[in-house]
Amino acid sequence: MNIQISDIGHVIQLAIAPVFLLTGVATKLTVLTNRLARIIDRTRVLEDRLKVSPNAEFSSELELLYQRSHLINFAIASSTACGLLVCVVIAMLFAGDTTGIPLDQYIAACFVFAMIALISSFVYFLREIFIASKFMRMQHQAIMMLQSPPPPPPASPTLPTSQT
Repeated sequence: MNIQISDIGHVIQLAIAPVFLLTGVATKLTVLTNRLARIIDRTRVLEDRLKVSPNAEFSSELELLYQRSHLINFAIASSTACGLLVCVVIAMLFAGDTTGIPLDQYIAACFVFAMIALISSFVYFLREIFIASKFMRMQHQAIMMLQSPPPPPPASPTLPTSQT
């Protein structure tokens, strides 16, 4: 097996695009884990408050946080699978070129599966954002209802005066 330096350079050039994709996936994982950390922090606060005194509002928020954490966990798992598959693509690019084994179909399949994992991660992430935004809007509306002045009482009908 005689590997030329120009061959290795070509393989490195082919592997650059998946490496950039891997960087994006790693950045996305950072965002997802930070969101999960915030959810966990808020969950701990609510659980401590519920231990002191039961509260229906805290319980419903806690249930929503559990739902959001599950969605973020699925998004993290999908992003991690995507990253793993991209690493496999890079490894197969090198292995296929250095050994001469035709891995083209396997590389393509792994890349397609990586994209499916990335898409599913974005879907779970978007769903979690929708739930968080909806809860925030509901909280805002509840606060605005408490702060708005009561509506004026309806005007009493005036009785016609008799003129004599």
